[in-house]
Amino acid sequence: MTDYELIIRNGVVVLPHTVRTTDIAVKDGRIVKIGDQLTGKAEKELDAKGMYIFPGLIDVHVHFSEPGREHWEGFETGARMLASGGCTTYFDMPLNGIPSTVNQEAFRQKAEIGERKSVVDFALWGGLVPGNLYELRGLSECGAIAFKAFLSDSGNEEFERADDLTLLNGMKEIASLGKILALHAESAPITNWLQKEKKDKGLAHANDYLETRPVFAEAEAVERAITYARMTGCPLHFVHISSEAAIQKIEAAKLDGLNITVETCPHYLLFSHQDLIEKGSIAKCAPPLREPREQQKLVSLLTEGKFDMIASDHSPCPFSLKDGAVYDLFQAWGGISGGQFTLMAMIELALEHEIPFTKIANWTAEAPANRFKLPSKGMIKEGMDADFAIVSLEKFTVNEANFHAKHKESIYIGHTFPCRIHTTISNGVIVFEDGRFPANLNRKGTLLRPETGVSV
Repeated sequence: MTDYELIIRNGVVVLPHTVRTTDIAVKDGRIVKIGDQLTGKAEKELDAKGMYIFPGLIDVHVHFSEPGREHWEGFETGARMLASGGCTTYFDMPLNGIPSTVNQEAFRQKAEIGERKSVVDFALWGGLVPGNLYELRGLSECGAIAFKAFLSDSGNEEFERADDLTLLNGMKEIASLGKILALHAESAPITNWLQKEKKDKGLAHANDYLETRPVFAEAEAVERAITYARMTGCPLHFVHISSEAAIQKIEAAKLDGLNITVETCPHYLLFSHQDLIEKGSIAKCAPPLREPREQQKLVSLLTEGKFDMIASDHSPCPFSLKDGAVYDLFQAWGGISGGQFTLMAMIELALEHEIPFTKIANWTAEAPANRFKLPSKGMIKEGMDADFAIVSLEKFTVNEANFHAKHKESIYIGHTFPCRIHTTISNGVIVFEDGRFPANLNRKGTLLRPETGVSV
């Protein structure tokens, strides 16, 4: 007779307000006891001596493309890739599947696929697009974690950007539902006008691409969205913010009492426009990687606590949509493939800039869980889900063999992190350990919904 399913011993545990060496006991997928030299029998024991135990990463921004574009990245390969990076919960964005997640039928179809194929828990965003205002309530009732809209072209014709009337009406409805609207904040009039000017002149290199998506296009879109939030009372979440100018506007709105959160992504903190020049289309994303000076500003803003959370914006595609576009970047798919590396990237920054690991845990787990109302997630605490990322401070160089995405092309190939993910545990189940997925891994992830954090 055993007392627990799992005991993790001797790990350096990143708790909400401190870091200390202790043991963790798990039963029925929950943390039931945290303490030194725990007694009792367990079905399995892990010795984590010398390693750090973080709460499992909650990545609120990934793009899997199933149904319809599973050959880009689907729930099976995508969830395993995230798990190998210490992620135990992710939120799939609504735009890259066919159909996009803009009505109840599409939501239910995607949810069913996810629950069959995902090895870790997940939630689904609903989309706000022109013409689907009447679908928002149904999406909310289905369990959409929140809503997403674009202020610039999304790159997929199935998911149109929101014009101003769609945005205002949608924000009013979303506020009435008690939900959050996430925004890709770049001004379409500015970016489209600048891109046309470049194309008319036959200019399509790295510098040209950067110049069509300037900082002021992001700042203008942020300011406009904040104005509409004042009018409608809609809570906002700004995704992948890439500039100091945008953060200044968001900070001012927060100080004025608006309900706003903001994320950035590891690639904006680790890489710069120079990587687009040198590596070509694998480094193309929107907003673009910024000049090194702006990149360093973002790192400073991070250390000052100006970002609420970190998300990967994992946006893969077949290399055929990137390859051959080195000299015409406007034709290449714009997305960084790198969801596996979020936690390792943040630990790298923490070690370099003396950021406490408790802050890393907050940005990557606790803050996302709190913002999106997943009360059993986000912290290592008795009663919470047993979601852990066990990290060894050993160097890890990314290569095609240890990168677990469907397609192996990434800006991260060749990058060396000062740490590696040794073990990932989701609801008490080991889903990744020492570079491998368990041979008998059959865990099925649960679709989560806000407020309860339990299955729809």
